[in-house]
Amino acid sequence: MAEGNKVDLVGVGLNATDTLIPLVNYPSRGSKVEYRHATVLPGGQAATTVVACQTWGLKTRYVGKLGEDDAARLHRDAFARAGVEAQLTAVPGAASPQSLILVDEGGERTVLCRRDERLLLQPGDLRREWIENARFLHVDGYETAAATLAAQWAREAGIPVIADLDEPYPQVDKLIENVDYLIVSRDFPCRLMGGSSMEDALRLMQMRFGCRLTAATLGEDGVLAWDGRQYLHRPAYRVPVVDTTGAGDIFHAGFIYALRQGWPLERQLDFSCAAAAINCMASGARGGIQSVAAIEELMGNTSRYQVVYDVRAAD
Repeated sequence: MAEGNKVDLVGVGLNATDTLIPLVNYPSRGSKVEYRHATVLPGGQAATTVVACQTWGLKTRYVGKLGEDDAARLHRDAFARAGVEAQLTAVPGAASPQSLILVDEGGERTVLCRRDERLLLQPGDLRREWIENARFLHVDGYETAAATLAAQWAREAGIPVIADLDEPYPQVDKLIENVDYLIVSRDFPCRLMGGSSMEDALRLMQMRFGCRLTAATLGEDGVLAWDGRQYLHRPAYRVPVVDTTGAGDIFHAGFIYALRQGWPLERQLDFSCAAAAINCMASGARGGIQSVAAIEELMGNTSRYQVVYDVRAAD
């Protein structure tokens, strides 16, 4: 692959077709609940992160698998409209990944997933030049073996790796060994490392795996990060929440964009929090992707939730 085809970001991981169902009352077990409408939208962790970065002016590539159905066409069209270079493997007869997303009146979402095992991205589906001809690699870890190989290739080529992990998947340790910026969901650190302290778990992950940064996204509590010397907590921005779907994906996109700009860590995290917040003001994983200018305006004009962690340097 020629140098002219070099991209800022290559994303390897999940795509999904999201069926969004807003609910006034969340169903209790055994109940019947009416809903007024459902909206079908493209989503998926790595795919959404890549699309957001492309929207903000980065040159991107996405590597993943699709079936041969209407959902696959929806994704192909979305990548094409955004300008993403999509390296897609089509699996005849397979149904593309589907998510049913129930969104309550406060904007919190519950996700029901369906994935055809034939659509798991395998190491043999990757081409080394797709990974090496990029400035950053982003993985979500669900297809752990493929993500690990991509991260190993990136590490060998000196390419920073960002990971978005929400489950301690089997063999995930081998993946994390090749991750530079590990930004995970709230429950992940203590589930992986044991113990009850978020601060200790982040610090132990960094020590064990040698990541440059370990961090956890915390919803309205923002993000807590450990850079090997000190903790940094950045609260979330107060916005009217419509739908939290995709908030973590957009946070990661904001972080990658900020890394590409070479900003200090505090600004990286602030921009990421603001990008996620503004996305929560609209429906869908990608419904609230706004311009960089709009995100920076929110950063300058929006109050934040209170600080919930006392940050400190290493003992």
